[in-house]
Amino acid sequence: MKKRKEEEVQDNVVNENNTNNEEKIVDETTVEEEAKKIREDIESLSQEVSDLKDKNLRLMAEFDNFRKRTAKEKLELIQNAGEGLLTKILPLIDDFERALQAMETAEDVQAVKEGVDLIYLKFISFLSDNGVNVISTENEEFNTDLHEAVTTFPAPTEEQKGKIIDCVSKGYIMNEKVIRFAKVVVGE
Repeated sequence: MKKRKEEEVQDNVVNENNTNNEEKIVDETTVEEEAKKIREDIESLSQEVSDLKDKNLRLMAEFDNFRKRTAKEKLELIQNAGEGLLTKILPLIDDFERALQAMETAEDVQAVKEGVDLIYLKFISFLSDNGVNVISTENEEFNTDLHEAVTTFPAPTEEQKGKIIDCVSKGYIMNEKVIRFAKVVVGE
């Protein structure tokens, strides 16, 4: 009996060993499959990271090119901004040159004066067409937003105190922005 029990115990141990070996084989197979899946996932993620890095580099290069192109266009725009305006001024220069030639041989001073007045009016019209207007100073209240007081002078009448008595240099506004303050004498 004792022998039989020993044999049964040995059989149980052998069966357990076989079962453990089978479980180990199944476990090793499962572990290998999981490792293979993990390797595939790692390769897939590595490829995705590589693609994203490539896209990022391309976007950075594209943005850098855009920035450089924009800066170049801005520089060209600044350099050539006055071209249209200067092209419009050239006929006025021609008029002045003709007036200067006429002054050399002219005997009628009044005719020369009228010609220069016409050129002046044409130039003022040109400025007005381009948004430049003269700041009004005659009988106006002194306004520091538009005028620059060169000096003060005793007002000839009580109502001229704080008002502009004389304009030394005209001021100009371009599109509602002062581009040159009017230099004035103010009554005190």
